[in-house]
Amino acid sequence: MSGTERAVCAEWSDVWLLDGVRTPFVDYKGALSLVSPIDLGIKAGREALARAAVPPEDVGTVICGSMAQASFDAYMLPRHVGLYSGVPMEVPAHLVQRICGTGLEVISQAADAVSLGRANAALCVGAESMSRNPIAAYTHRGGFDMGRVEFKDFLWEALLDPAASVTMGGTAETLATRYQIGREAVDAYAARSFERAMAARDSGFLDGEITPVTSEVFALEGYNDRGIRLPRKVDAVRQDTHIRPSSVEALARIRPAFGGVQTGGNSSGVVDGAAAAVVASGAYARDRDRAPLARLVCAAAVGVPPEIMGIGPVPAIRAVLDRSGLSLADIDRIEINEAFGAQVMACARELGLDEDRLNVNGGAIAIGHPLGATGLRLAVTLARELARSGLRYGIASACIGGGQGIALLIETTESAG
Repeated sequence: MSGTERAVCAEWSDVWLLDGVRTPFVDYKGALSLVSPIDLGIKAGREALARAAVPPEDVGTVICGSMAQASFDAYMLPRHVGLYSGVPMEVPAHLVQRICGTGLEVISQAADAVSLGRANAALCVGAESMSRNPIAAYTHRGGFDMGRVEFKDFLWEALLDPAASVTMGGTAETLATRYQIGREAVDAYAARSFERAMAARDSGFLDGEITPVTSEVFALEGYNDRGIRLPRKVDAVRQDTHIRPSSVEALARIRPAFGGVQTGGNSSGVVDGAAAAVVASGAYARDRDRAPLARLVCAAAVGVPPEIMGIGPVPAIRAVLDRSGLSLADIDRIEINEAFGAQVMACARELGLDEDRLNVNGGAIAIGHPLGATGLRLAVTLARELARSGLRYGIASACIGGGQGIALLIETTESAG
């Protein structure tokens, strides 16, 4: 069986993305570095419900995504996001993990829940603190042997796939070799990502999906307060901080990170942040006269060899096209997460994709990639871009460490209605 035939697919006829929002994505060890991802998730969840004009009591399920256990109460992340967002006590919550595809998986599971009648509306949240990834040890519960104390940086060590003895950056280098993608081309792609992101920021487009973060308290009657406390002299964080002028010449001066074409300048930015969206049934939206952002059409997840995990979006995109009966020519905008420059370029070449339709507002190289939140950002940005440009179909996709790909097909409201 081919990869697309093996894909796990779902399609929906009357499920809608009502609205979504995210925090600014802030550089590693920056103004959000001491904030728990739970509180970032609460902030995004509250704002998503407000923007979608959905009362918290209408939410029937809470689905969250996060990767690293970045606080000692990490087990409570989905439950606390729901409760402190105002969702009723009786409504359950659970956590999703599909590494870099987590946010898209959150939306897919929410669409399933709505389609199956398990909920009329679902709160979807992805949150990640890369800065709070722990320095960890996993083998010292019984004590320390002489000379064998091993604490390691989880954020760095998690990049290694021991099955194939390759780092995530190494998989991008493999694709660069296979598709004959040189350093100059990767730097040029990265420079364009920064240029597009700066244009999206300067035009105000990105402001439309960002909620400023300030120091605030999240109260829950009868329970302890949670909240966000920013560093001294930081009143608010309003914009992404990784977006910056980055010429090809400047990028060319950065040393390779994995011995080849990939550097810290042409790979995804390490940032902290959260994103959220509300998914609901068409009946719910119509009964309450809500105007959704987009219809959720179908999604697919599929496996690929671990050593070329970055090619995962290709069979995932092909799978949603097969399921929907559309061709790539029908897709007006495509978002492929920019884990690494060579990786997304390899996907574009394999698909034969016109890059004028790809990541038109910049991608993770410029904006950053907080693992559990990225998929939600991709979907919300894509829906807003389609609406702004008067276009119909879009696909959001991501590669996934360990060798997977995921894709989500959406359709704008006017064309779907």
